[in-house]
Amino acid sequence: MAATTIAKLPEHVGQTVTLQGWLYNSRSSGKLLFLIVRDGTGLCQCVFEKTDANADLFAEAKKLSQESSLEVTGEVRAESRSVGGHELTVSDVRIIQNAEGYPITPKAHGIEFLMKHRHLWFRSQRQWAILRVRHTVVNAIREYFNSNDFVLIDTPIFAPAAGEGAQTLFEVNYFGDPVYLAQTGQLYVESALMAHRKVYCFGPTFRAEKSKTRRHLTEFWMVEPEITYADLDDVVALAEDFTYSLVQTVLRERRAELELLGRDLSKLECITKPFERMTYSQAVDVLHSDDVQKMLADDLERAKARVTELQKLIDDKEDERTAPGTKQWKVDKLAQEVLDHREELADQEDAVRNIPHHMELAKNFEWGSDLGGSDETIIARLHEKPTFVTHYPRDCKAFYMKQNADDPRVVNNLDMLAPEGYGEIIGGSQREDNLDAILERIAHEQLPQEEYEWYLDLRRYGSVPHGGFGLGVERTVAWLCGLKHIRETIPFARMMGRIYP
Repeated sequence: MAATTIAKLPEHVGQTVTLQGWLYNSRSSGKLLFLIVRDGTGLCQCVFEKTDANADLFAEAKKLSQESSLEVTGEVRAESRSVGGHELTVSDVRIIQNAEGYPITPKAHGIEFLMKHRHLWFRSQRQWAILRVRHTVVNAIREYFNSNDFVLIDTPIFAPAAGEGAQTLFEVNYFGDPVYLAQTGQLYVESALMAHRKVYCFGPTFRAEKSKTRRHLTEFWMVEPEITYADLDDVVALAEDFTYSLVQTVLRERRAELELLGRDLSKLECITKPFERMTYSQAVDVLHSDDVQKMLADDLERAKARVTELQKLIDDKEDERTAPGTKQWKVDKLAQEVLDHREELADQEDAVRNIPHHMELAKNFEWGSDLGGSDETIIARLHEKPTFVTHYPRDCKAFYMKQNADDPRVVNNLDMLAPEGYGEIIGGSQREDNLDAILERIAHEQLPQEEYEWYLDLRRYGSVPHGGFGLGVERTVAWLCGLKHIRETIPFARMMGRIYP
């Protein structure tokens, strides 16, 4: 029989087909065996009825454990009540391998265990959905720039000097000389900009920040477009249209996966152009406002109440789980619920500890400091759409950002903050195109000018106004999927203290 995939079953109703996949789950009821099979494109319930002719095969199939590989042949029928909307009436099962002892069972597992078994955790429905959304985001990024006449430029991973702050560099021994893993491809892609007018690079970048927050990875993917004859408004317009396009593509192509993840789609559906926009100075005023203090005070009271509620839920469910006579399926279900409650409890207890500190930071925020994660979260929560914050103080931003003509204290830059408290997912600027001005910044930052001579040549020979930005893929996927932690948005997360597998 013709092999097909679960995603294509609607094309084969009434036909006999073969599915090639893995056993996701199974249950039996007398002479019926219900095999939930996954094949990488979805799930399908395969109903196997025992007869005298197939009794031996039925017995073998009944012994199959989770993640056993198999081929199932049967007739396709539509069934709205079944997972995936279709079922197979099984006529044959071919066992490829009976996988014994698969470690990620339906019982409760903590996040550390799951991250240690990341190579197998991919197979769970949640992780399957997240990585399919990521695939669509990556594809949509390429399609957007390719269809808008941008040229892809591959930039080096090894760099002789810092592109951002030197304190976040990973040093590598390069045949006896120190070089660094690239923090950004921007400086290199600017070289090609003067040849192609509109360019982008897309690849892994590295930051050695000693941070364990849910927003940080040491290795992540970033796309960085650059455009010529452009000022800050042009860069903002590009970032806005690009982000809007990503949201629309994911809503159109991955709605089912977002629903599986429990994402509130209305939060994405309300995103329209134009996005919100404020200056850094306006953002400082917001942080100093009474409204922000009230919002955080309300957050603190809700967190305290939730801590009390969760503590009671955990105690009640532990009592129920350990009560005599509780069936095993119920024990497993309660154990997972307790684990989920404990993780949320840890988050809420962190909130109770941290919110007073965030209130103080906001109240006492000094003009001239860079916005921190808690500051970005506060500002992002105030709007349903992404928010551009522009014109940051010159001294807290990179040397290549263009000084503002009207206010020399600030630069023509932008950060785009995702709503719902997700914070910065885009950072960019108009680039400094004046040779004397950028030489002054390099000297002020005490950077080694000789290592940037090639970059300075771009200002010596045919310099033009230009700018660009970088978008972090993982933070964007976390926002679109509604995830608490960035670690689930990349196949193999690299964080402080985590390099395995």
